[in-house]
Amino acid sequence: MDHNIKPGQLYKHFKGDTMKIICIAKDSETLEDMVVYDHMDTDERANIWVRKVSMFLETIERDGKQIKRFELIEG
Repeated sequence: MDHNIKPGQLYKHFKGDTMKIICIAKDSETLEDMVVYDHMDTDERANIWVRKVSMFLETIERDGKQIKRFELIEG
């Protein structure tokens, strides 16, 4: 693992929602590290999401600016 993502940390998505890290898991087919997180700002039934660590930590372009997809806010 080449990241500092830990259970309990809070991240803010670039669109403003807050995510709480549950754990890091392995994809059974590719063995890639996956972030398992609780999308805390939704009332939907599917609050638990999974995303590749590489995508979770990536920088994206939005409105001509380079920004982090998720920004650590606590932990």
